[in-house]
Amino acid sequence: MIDPHVHLRDWKEKEKETLAHGLAVALSCGIDEVFDMPNTQPTLTERNTVLKRLKDAEQCGIGVHYHLYAGLTSSPEQIGAMVSLVQELFPRVVGLKMFASHSTGNMGLVQEKEQALVYRTLSDCGYEGVVALHCEKESLLHPELYNTTDFSSHSLARPVCAEVKSVSDQLRIAQEEGFKGHLHFCHLSSIEALHEIEKARSQGVRVSCAVTPHHALLSSDDAKDRSLYAKMNPPLRSETERSALFAALLGGRIDWIESDHAPHTLHDKEAGASGIPGFSGILLLVKELLEQGATAPLLQKLLGRRVQEVFHLPCREIFIPAYDDLESLSTKSADEYPWDSYRNLRLR
Repeated sequence: MIDPHVHLRDWKEKEKETLAHGLAVALSCGIDEVFDMPNTQPTLTERNTVLKRLKDAEQCGIGVHYHLYAGLTSSPEQIGAMVSLVQELFPRVVGLKMFASHSTGNMGLVQEKEQALVYRTLSDCGYEGVVALHCEKESLLHPELYNTTDFSSHSLARPVCAEVKSVSDQLRIAQEEGFKGHLHFCHLSSIEALHEIEKARSQGVRVSCAVTPHHALLSSDDAKDRSLYAKMNPPLRSETERSALFAALLGGRIDWIESDHAPHTLHDKEAGASGIPGFSGILLLVKELLEQGATAPLLQKLLGRRVQEVFHLPCREIFIPAYDDLESLSTKSADEYPWDSYRNLRLR
């Protein structure tokens, strides 16, 4: 299986996870290919850091195909350098990532003029590869609504409308600036955002989207249980949103599943850090999809085939663990981390 959205930490965050540990846990779940995100410490926004990351991952000696996204800033020179790096090192550097809002790592380009500059520069460089996007419109966030004693309030602080408007903005600005590449919208948390993407797709825009296990299996009600530490960006949503996204997965409307695997220490979670370990959730989501009638071709698409198509990767076989093994493999993976946001789901 392919997991095209992970945060494997290491370096200045090695107390949260090392590359070797993350890759080993992924492989134990049947995930043998990952795309690492650039909001590491230090960030993957310049050549030498990217090269070091690739070397460090290779030296782990674990049988997982490792790729990474290069991060984008608001500097035209930096953007051009990252385009050149993708052209030189693809598929090890598989694409570019822009945070259209602040999240873990504070790499957000939150002003429309910054976002327009990115697309304009990419157009001028002739870049037609993938740009992955974290979409939450900063001006529509309400941090004052976040209650530190109730993680479910995170959904009030970062509401659905912020995601939907940001998705709409990126589609519009990219078109206005003549961007000819492929837009990938990460970790959708709302069916309304999917409607925006489907409308663009019907108009010929090169676009894809993904859903995480936590947004498909958990709701904001789960986040009320503080022991689950179920806080992430974008947040868990209502049961209505959750069930609609799950139905969209079953209906083949989503391009792929991505874990957004993002481990922290318990100390950091108590302090409000966003992100959860996600490899175990992929297996639980596969189990639930199978129980709800998902076909083998659909699961093949969601767990790697569509990723191969969009990124023009070699068409390797996608192996999915047997149904009878999914629960035990998921539990084993969860035991590798200091908490399990899916714990209550296992007990239902």
